[in-house]
Amino acid sequence: MKSLMLLLQCLLSEEGRWCRISTERDSETITSRVKDEGESFLTITLPNFAKELEKALDEEMVTPRSFPLWKKNGKLPVFLGGFLELIFDTESGYLLSDADERAVRAVRQISLFFSKIELECSEKRIQAAFRQYVEIESELKNRDSQVPDMLYALRLKQFETIASKLWSKPLWWLEKAIKEGDLIPKHGPGGTADRLKGNQKFLVNQWPQRLDDCFQYLDYAIPNHHFWKEVDHVEFLTPGAEIPVRVIAVPKTMKTPRIIAAEPTAMQYMQQAISDNLVSNLEGRHFSYRWMIGFQRQEPNQQMAKEGSLYGDLATLDLSEASDRVSNQHVRLLTKGFPRVSEGIQACRSRKADVPGHGVIRLAKFASMGSALTFPLEAMVFLTIIFMAIEQEQGRPLTKDDIASFKGRVRVYGDDIVIPGKYVQPVIRELGAFGYLVNSNKSFWSGNFRESCGKEYFRGFDVSVEKCRYRLPSSLADVQEVEGLVSLRNRLFMAGNWETAKFIDEMILKLFTHKGKQYYPIVEPTSPVLGRWSFLAYSAERISDSTHSPLVKGYVRKNRIPRNCVGDYAALQKVFLKRSKEPFADKEHLERSGRPEAADIKLRWASPF
Repeated sequence: MKSLMLLLQCLLSEEGRWCRISTERDSETITSRVKDEGESFLTITLPNFAKELEKALDEEMVTPRSFPLWKKNGKLPVFLGGFLELIFDTESGYLLSDADERAVRAVRQISLFFSKIELECSEKRIQAAFRQYVEIESELKNRDSQVPDMLYALRLKQFETIASKLWSKPLWWLEKAIKEGDLIPKHGPGGTADRLKGNQKFLVNQWPQRLDDCFQYLDYAIPNHHFWKEVDHVEFLTPGAEIPVRVIAVPKTMKTPRIIAAEPTAMQYMQQAISDNLVSNLEGRHFSYRWMIGFQRQEPNQQMAKEGSLYGDLATLDLSEASDRVSNQHVRLLTKGFPRVSEGIQACRSRKADVPGHGVIRLAKFASMGSALTFPLEAMVFLTIIFMAIEQEQGRPLTKDDIASFKGRVRVYGDDIVIPGKYVQPVIRELGAFGYLVNSNKSFWSGNFRESCGKEYFRGFDVSVEKCRYRLPSSLADVQEVEGLVSLRNRLFMAGNWETAKFIDEMILKLFTHKGKQYYPIVEPTSPVLGRWSFLAYSAERISDSTHSPLVKGYVRKNRIPRNCVGDYAALQKVFLKRSKEPFADKEHLERSGRPEAADIKLRWASPF
């Protein structure tokens, strides 16, 4: 705790010098509040201060409702008041015409520094998150079971029509690929409901019967029909015997965990096959509307957010519990005109979930975060609803030219949405009609602050911040924490927080000292060495005898991959499913695989780039 405090106070002092203000009283406040409230002040209370600032920027003034839990001096809070006086008028609370963008970033950097630190939530908060998961499921079931009134029935019909206009081409290509057996499955890197890991996933011996009806085990799980006898070892599961997804909580913030679901191996395997094809179709150059949806590149959303902060014509919206609120009925409607696509997606969709404290429940949602199909299908659903709202506002059916005219003004990346500001209220209304909630704390449209895909802008100025993700390490044995500290130092250095980076350097040097000598070289961002990024060039300490390339001596992470042997048909299947033409990087990949079971940090010679 003391080290975290010292780090934050160093950052606070540096930001104060950048903005030419005193931060002594702010430092005293932080010390006092942490003493009374503990870590929750750093991880929950301070981040809420940043949210209040963002609301005030959006409303272009500090209102009586702003910063409700903070002592005020007139209109503005006393805490971080020196920064706020550079942003808002002290008498009226109105946003200054020449508001200091650096001060905006400074307040956000200080307030959000520990907002994403991976700390275990209390058991009470974890159980509350599982309870919310189940409550959202109940909402979806109630909505799906109700007979739609005339207005909602018309909405569903319009949804189907708009979906056909937007997605007919990529879905037709996917339909063709399924028909011709051109899908290429793969195993994901994460955990599975049946707890198979690494190479063992290629020995999958449970295959749902309804999955086999669309994607036969003989066609997709073994290299070729010479191994057809392997089917004798496979258990084909009836719908009632299928393994439910395993709902788990993983660290996110101290305030709330992230709820994800581990899919059964067979389901995830075929989800990846459909997802890869669908995403390549949606982002492919032959799809006319590829500009409005993204899955791999966040930069277009970020650039549009920057433009929105400059000119005010583009809004950024964020949805709450987006994945968990996507009804399977909406996905069915989206794919209605493509029977093989619809049948294939439903075949690899898990129907049940095992929720801690609540048992196994049947799912009305399409899928939880964890399914390979959640990301692309939720984006398609959201975009369909967006263009529904636009069509209603225009008062006539949208043509292809109408849709094309929104290039550069509409884009969805998961649940990060950018739309023209004039359509915000209609879009919020239509999303609400389909059961989706816009997160007002992370959605902006009226002022000059915008946020999308991890980037924040105020009047075109990048006010994104760097965050401490892990506790500070006490020794090299804290591998994740050591890596996190080096990463934090380098990100702060590149962001211009050189004094704080230097402060962290001193902490790192205490860890990176061996036999009285320090090993902390300058390296490129691509180097495996845990070293310093710098605007200066690295200095080679020796030349490799085998490759004749420069080397430096430093600390390098070494992963211990679990022993996980595979041979025979499963090894052949792994080779056949490899995407790249390059050989496997690890020559022992058939003997060891999966996520590291442990890791060490070792001193060694390695490339600085």
